[in-house]
Amino acid sequence: MTKGKRIVLLSLLMLAAGFAVANYFVSCSEAKTGTPYKELEQFTDVLTIIQNSYVEEVPLEKLVEGAINGMLGVLDPHSSYLSPEMFREMQIDTTGEFGGLGIEITIKDGVLTIVSPIEDTPAHRAGLAAGDMIVKISDRFTKDLTIMEAVKLMRGPAGSSITITIMRNAFDKPKEITLTRENIKVKSVKSRLLDDGFGYVRLAQFQERSARDLRAALKQLHAQNKGGLQGLILDLRNNPGGLLEQAAEVADLFLSKGLIVYTEGRIEDSRLRFEAHRQGTEPDYPMVVLINGGSASASEIVAGALQDNRRAIVLGTQSFGKGSVQTVISLENESGLRLTTARYFTPNGTSIQAKGITPDITVRPMELREVEDGPTLREKDLSNHMEENTAAEPPSTPGASTVDGSRPEAGLPEDYQLLRALDLLRGWELLKGLKSAA
Repeated sequence: MTKGKRIVLLSLLMLAAGFAVANYFVSCSEAKTGTPYKELEQFTDVLTIIQNSYVEEVPLEKLVEGAINGMLGVLDPHSSYLSPEMFREMQIDTTGEFGGLGIEITIKDGVLTIVSPIEDTPAHRAGLAAGDMIVKISDRFTKDLTIMEAVKLMRGPAGSSITITIMRNAFDKPKEITLTRENIKVKSVKSRLLDDGFGYVRLAQFQERSARDLRAALKQLHAQNKGGLQGLILDLRNNPGGLLEQAAEVADLFLSKGLIVYTEGRIEDSRLRFEAHRQGTEPDYPMVVLINGGSASASEIVAGALQDNRRAIVLGTQSFGKGSVQTVISLENESGLRLTTARYFTPNGTSIQAKGITPDITVRPMELREVEDGPTLREKDLSNHMEENTAAEPPSTPGASTVDGSRPEAGLPEDYQLLRALDLLRGWELLKGLKSAA
């Protein structure tokens, strides 16, 4: 990657089968300002003592890398040092194609923890769930294992097997699960036409072509229904984020004007604003956005933009709450720093950091599978997470309601939240018809 190249993106956390990262790239030279050389004297003293007196000789490169990791480790959970290998992996993963198991992971209290499995991957098919703690990878315990070490252990040739040991609240003891690795290509957009002319679009991640693929999917849905869509369900559940620019483009598809998102930080380059444009905007049909605790970062940008601009009703459960922006700074040895440099805000000036997007209508999943017994992991659960910005409190949602899922009638879809969203769209159409008759 050439220095100075910038790509704006957001993400949740690193993937075990790849890891979604970053926000935009800057060169090392841009970061070399105001270095506190006097304060480094103590560091150099300790370094010299270790080099001269430690029981074994330690390579200087290892000591310096350890010091860098230590500095970034006391910040927030999204700031980290990227070794050359890690830096290369990051660039692969933003394309949406990688090899591995298909799980997004983070480190919680020193333990490798699943944020969510990626749809249609070995991890998803095996029933791994958000909040599952990975105790062992093969024969190696994961306590204090770094993200990159975990990624290296879980990646391997397609067709090869690996056994991981997980612990879940519902388990009496850890359980071993054997998975077969695959070459994973995440399909960002999936769509289908539901009953009564309503469209359904699932966005799994925000990748390089997500907005373009969504536009094509909507065009196809309009054609399938002939007279155009009667309404749309946009499913952002378990979407960990991705490219910020793609999130803004997706929101822009449904907004003809107004602010989509803005970011605020200490440096000028971290202050960005994304506005909606009239050209290319979808018709103003009724719209429901589905979110849950696995919806993070770029997903929260889209949900927040459509909610604040009153373009869609947000339904589901509280989102993850990652409202921070990371800058990836490339270093001269092909390594890099991933540093939190800004917070992003919804159009109403709300920071969702460590809090998340509150749905207009809370509908909990009705899933009866064992998977649902797993704990929900959110940004506020991570060590050293940044606190929410309280300068701008989100407005209360009048009439917000809570619906608890109960066992569905035989033959109805298992996806209770999707069913309720569809009911909402049907009721919307009914109300519109009553108003027209009046």
